[in-house]
Amino acid sequence: MTQHASFPPPLAFGDLQGCLTPFRELMAKAGPSSDTPLWFAGDLINRGPDSLETLREVIGLGDRAVAVLGNHDLHLLSVSAGIRKSKKGDTIDDILSAPDAKDLLHWVRHRPIAHYDHGMLMVHAGVLPQWDVDLTLELANDLEKALRRDNWKETLAGLYGNEPNRWSKNLKGIERLRITCSALTRMRFCNADGTMDFSTSGGLDSAPPDFMPWFDVPGRKTDDITVVFGHWAALGLTLRENLIGLDSGCVWGARLSAVSLQPDPRERVLTQVPCSTCRAVSG
Repeated sequence: MTQHASFPPPLAFGDLQGCLTPFRELMAKAGPSSDTPLWFAGDLINRGPDSLETLREVIGLGDRAVAVLGNHDLHLLSVSAGIRKSKKGDTIDDILSAPDAKDLLHWVRHRPIAHYDHGMLMVHAGVLPQWDVDLTLELANDLEKALRRDNWKETLAGLYGNEPNRWSKNLKGIERLRITCSALTRMRFCNADGTMDFSTSGGLDSAPPDFMPWFDVPGRKTDDITVVFGHWAALGLTLRENLIGLDSGCVWGARLSAVSLQPDPRERVLTQVPCSTCRAVSG
């Protein structure tokens, strides 16, 4: 998949988390053309005040919107399926009680776990250092297919848990799906051999001994492409030639960010809006 001459480069957004007003303001400020692909790095909903309306807005964008699944999106599906209970601070009740809830949840459940185009890979959280693009997409595709089958609730229930926390090509079945989900939707820190840590959601200074951000592991096999991700509000906006971390903490009252994904990093444009009107409801 190569740069498409007939389309402008995608505009990628950080975690919306139900912050509809900042999203509308950011769309107006960035001013993408009607044929600009719009990429969303997961967590469209939850914690912000307008989860239902935000979800509807993104769905209304049609095929130009590419949204990968984040941990909050999966949490919505789990609560709807009776697998998990709502947490303090959740703002998903309006979605679950909407007259078209079934259709909304069906749309969420059929989102990709990873997306690769324009020479760029988008996931919600991170990519294990042992995975190249092809393996990442293969594993993501397996998980996507499992979540779209009739027994998806059984699969989803099996995705929770912190083990296995290290990749092995010998992993099978639900353990293989679980580590795929953990890496792509939850990971922040891992060590040099790719063992993931889930004990902290803090910034860089909260790394456990011998652990580092997943993207700083030496020899990471996606180092040769640009990886776009969200999830890590405490990390904040992170822009490198081959790395675009877009969660700038909108739901915590900070900023919502979007970056135009030109192939040449020097040509990428960052657009931001303040999110003082959008703070996590509670929790």
